[in-house]
Amino acid sequence: RFFSPTDDDLELLLDEVVRASNRGVSASRNITGGPNWSFGQSLFFSSTVVTTIGYGHVTPLSKPGKLFCMMYALLGIPLTLVLLSALVERLLLPATALLRSLNAALGHLYRPFTIRLVHLMIIVTTLVLFFLVVPACVFAYVEPDWDFLDSFYYCFISLTTIGLGDYIPGDSPGQPYRPLYKVATTFYLLIGLTFLMLTLTVFYDIPQLNLSTVFSSVKMDDDPEKMRLSGSGVMGPGYGIGGLVMRDDYNHHDQRRSVVHIRPHLDDSPSPEDTTPVHARDIRVH
Repeated sequence: RFFSPTDDDLELLLDEVVRASNRGVSASRNITGGPNWSFGQSLFFSSTVVTTIGYGHVTPLSKPGKLFCMMYALLGIPLTLVLLSALVERLLLPATALLRSLNAALGHLYRPFTIRLVHLMIIVTTLVLFFLVVPACVFAYVEPDWDFLDSFYYCFISLTTIGLGDYIPGDSPGQPYRPLYKVATTFYLLIGLTFLMLTLTVFYDIPQLNLSTVFSSVKMDDDPEKMRLSGSGVMGPGYGIGGLVMRDDYNHHDQRRSVVHIRPHLDDSPSPEDTTPVHARDIRVH
């Protein structure tokens, strides 16, 4: 005689499986792969919170844990953005040096816009090769159930901060060196996000590719307030005409210093020698 479980029995079994999975016990072969809140796991979870990836595979279960997670996210996300921005500023130094080298080698053959496109393609190729293809090969080798496409998919979904959570490294049963693996993946995500932000910065630094200039170049009405806020038209001291904005600063000795900000148009292509971001480029006349 065989035991026939009822629907309620199956529901109770599934509930137990879900609760065990939330606490780090695999539903397959009842294998415990280590607690979800070990140091490696916790560091990995913290990084997914502050980088807004948010896989959702591990979540705080207690009410104090949920409250702490919210407070930690409110403080950690802005600080992480500041950190990533500072790292991008440092990476802009070698990127700028590369742009100047390209200009010195190709400036007599190609237009500045073409040189900037070559520079952008080098940055994009570096991003794809070293932060998508190579890590995908590593994950495909380390993870027993992932092929190259699955690994590449995970890297893309993670670095774009989509974080679907269907593929998580280091969660397979019997994963060796799990804490170290989680820490290494955390550093990969932080470095990859930084280089992705660098790529976007280089992209938007090209006026012809900066889509924000398309939306901001809408023709203004003759409303004085709009003209004053946009810096167009003559509105008295401190304002200029068209794309030029002039303002005068005085010191204690009545020495005047005029600062002229030049706003590039869509058809402008600054020389690669001028590597100042387009939104911060100015000419100072003393």
